Amino acid sequence: MTQPGATGGAKPAPADLGIDPAALDWTRSGDGDGSIEVAFPAGPRWTRGDWVLVRVAGDPDERILVFDRNEWECFIDGARNGEFDAAAATEPAAGEPAAGEPRRPAD
Repeated sequence: MTQPGATGGAKPAPADLGIDPAALDWTRSGDGDGSIEVAFPAGPRWTRGDWVLVRVAGDPDERILVFDRNEWECFIDGARNGEFDAAAATEPAAGEPAAGEPRRPAD
């Protein structure tokens, strides 16, 4: 069986994988619109965790991002190691650019 994402082609949509988003058990980051929801579907051609679905609660377009296992593990590793801390901060840390500004090379 080919690993998810190994073909280098376009990412599948939930429907391409035979997934009904309404039937999934979504884990939610908080209450209300803007909360992040994550689901780990299982299917006849893959195991739970091969694909990870992410959406934003209250998104009027009902968009769903699809990540393969490797992409999700890289994201989680980056989050655990603080790679996104500056982006999540309301004020830039000392020496860090403000959101949307490019990083400057170290002297």
